[in-house]
Amino acid sequence: MSASSSIAPGNVGDNRFLRLVSALSIFAGWCSAAMIVSAVLITCQMIFVRFVLNTSTIWQTESVVYLMVGATLFGLPYVQRLRGHVNVDLIPLTFALRARFWLNVVTLSMSIIIVAIILYYGFEHWHLAWSKGWRSDTVWGVPLWIPYMALPIGFGLFLLQLVADMVALVLKIDTPFGLDAG
Repeated sequence: MSASSSIAPGNVGDNRFLRLVSALSIFAGWCSAAMIVSAVLITCQMIFVRFVLNTSTIWQTESVVYLMVGATLFGLPYVQRLRGHVNVDLIPLTFALRARFWLNVVTLSMSIIIVAIILYYGFEHWHLAWSKGWRSDTVWGVPLWIPYMALPIGFGLFLLQLVADMVALVLKIDTPFGLDAG
């Protein structure tokens, strides 16, 4: 997004659907941040238990891994809302506004299709872990449907944010790639 743009990332206008998706993405971002803070605190506790109390840890390492993966997946819609993903705008900048619009429609459509496929298989994997009662092969033995739940939730919210971006583009609430018209 250029510095002179008057449209904020993820502009929602007065559209209720866009406001709802934006609120969900922001909430997911806060959940992601809370997971990262929790992982840091657990890591500090684990270091204290291991090196100060000289005892073993059981659940800490596994929980930190699950929290960081969950934070990554829950953070997807928030980062998309802010247009924080890697963005190379050299090609869109060379296009006229109408061609830029269609390029954005194509890229959003392809992203929606790919994320929908990942969501489908992520949900299938989560459901299999839930229905089969899979547990981790550790002393803690976490039911794996709990950490795997981050797959359908994270990608589901990411898909919803991509659809909202498409709606904002088509309704001209947002500009193609968030770039100025000129």
